[in-house]
Amino acid sequence: MATREKRLAQFDGYGEPSPEQCVEVLCEDHSGTYQLPFACRFVDGQWRNHTTGGALEANVIAWRKPRDKDAGLARVLSQNAT
Repeated sequence: MATREKRLAQFDGYGEPSPEQCVEVLCEDHSGTYQLPFACRFVDGQWRNHTTGGALEANVIAWRKPRDKDAGLARVLSQNAT
């Protein structure tokens, strides 16, 4: 199992992404850290599911732009951004 520090090092977003930017997020709860399986956006000070627009009920601790290895997710994100 990846350590918290190792997972955080993989998420290199700084500050807040623009509301138009779809990103991957790393969350944390009492069990540890986990990456959400869907794209998110940061809108009006709140993290939201990109597809549904629903507010996240998770503690987001880091974010990053979609990774190249996640080609399927990157393709979906680019299609949804237009």
